[in-house]
Amino acid sequence: MDRSAADMTDVEARSLGHVLRDGLAGLNAVQAARCLVALAALLLVLVTLDPFPDLRSEDVATVVGGRMALTYVCWGLLAGVAVLFVAATDAPSLKSLVTPLHLCLVGWMLINIVFSESRGVSIQRFVLAASVTSIAVLLPLLPPTQRSFNVCLGGAALVLLTLCYIGVFLAPQYSIHTALDITEPQLAGDWRGSFGHKNVASPVMTILVYLGIYLSAVGSFVMGPAIALLAGIFLIFTGGKTSSVLCLAIYALASLVYVTRSLWLKRIICFAPLIVMNLLTVGSVLSPSLGSVTRLLPVDPTFTGRSDIWEFALAAVAEKPIIGHGYAAFWDDVTERQTAKGSEWAVTAAHSHNSYLDLAVTIGLPGLLLVILIFVFAPLRNFQTVQAHNRSNALGKLFLTIWLFGLYFGTTETFLLERQNPVWFMFALAAAGLHFLARFQCVEPMEPDR
Repeated sequence: MDRSAADMTDVEARSLGHVLRDGLAGLNAVQAARCLVALAALLLVLVTLDPFPDLRSEDVATVVGGRMALTYVCWGLLAGVAVLFVAATDAPSLKSLVTPLHLCLVGWMLINIVFSESRGVSIQRFVLAASVTSIAVLLPLLPPTQRSFNVCLGGAALVLLTLCYIGVFLAPQYSIHTALDITEPQLAGDWRGSFGHKNVASPVMTILVYLGIYLSAVGSFVMGPAIALLAGIFLIFTGGKTSSVLCLAIYALASLVYVTRSLWLKRIICFAPLIVMNLLTVGSVLSPSLGSVTRLLPVDPTFTGRSDIWEFALAAVAEKPIIGHGYAAFWDDVTERQTAKGSEWAVTAAHSHNSYLDLAVTIGLPGLLLVILIFVFAPLRNFQTVQAHNRSNALGKLFLTIWLFGLYFGTTETFLLERQNPVWFMFALAAAGLHFLARFQCVEPMEPDR
């Protein structure tokens, strides 16, 4: 086993070296710097500054001030540099982001923070979220060619996979859940890699599977299959049921959308199952009729008792349906809330296990509506435009698949607008990529300049 791991790591290292050399060849200093900023951002969100947390330590949940400060500084600097680079050479692309809907969302977030139950917490976390989201949105514009963009994605994926596999084989106590974990010892044996939880590792591995398929489609016949295979194997061993089921299902759904020409048919294909999933999960709590249907299903869409936390979250929405409780400020301490009484699940949960419901709790129904308009409806319309103009269809399909996966993953987990969450980062990147592809022609892979 150790020898196989060493051989695999050696192959990955050689492949990464070839990709970096071939893909970045011919770039000048500024172009190379743009690629480095993109690569640094991808590694910062995927690997983080604190990989392989020791879940056996009682201090694992303690926020270290200095480490968090460094995280804020790194993201702030990267976002600032990214804005400067893009403003210097891609001003039209940057201006295209200034739309009434985008401005309304930013304005609403500011209003929400002013009326937050914990204004200081909301401000602090919004600053980080704004930095992370900014660089995610601008990342498709940083590499000067499509080939260099592929290199950044593939290189970051290989670094992450290498670290995760090294951790599993050489330091399993830091990369696999154990029975000695302070929280959730029942997850013992599930792989988590460099992440703090298998529920973060599994969706990231799913996205890397899609990335590997895309790289294979554009001619990377070694790197692409290697990433897809390694990520797929890791995904299986994480034990992440939601991501494992969604992985192939979402790719099949994206492929169906890809060959469908009508925008309305695309909407039905994308959103009808999504609405059904939300009705069978959160909807089963709201409606006794839906609840009875849910109980007749051969599987449990409430995922073993999440109905308790959904009831609690819905009660929280009813308390403040318009303004919400405040961005990222609700779940820190719910033990004293009256609506949590009698529900052990509710008082120990860190979020509502549904991205859409969580936004309704924190930023209110108007904020949820704006997020849906920008991140649910607009990307599909942008993809329709991409296809109509025949612009980089392989890249467009990658963005479409990641976006679709995020929509469905959000029915059971919370990630939308969640600061440095890697799933949110890749989802925002995909949505922004479709936005730019719909408006500007992507540079061909062999061209050295934009």
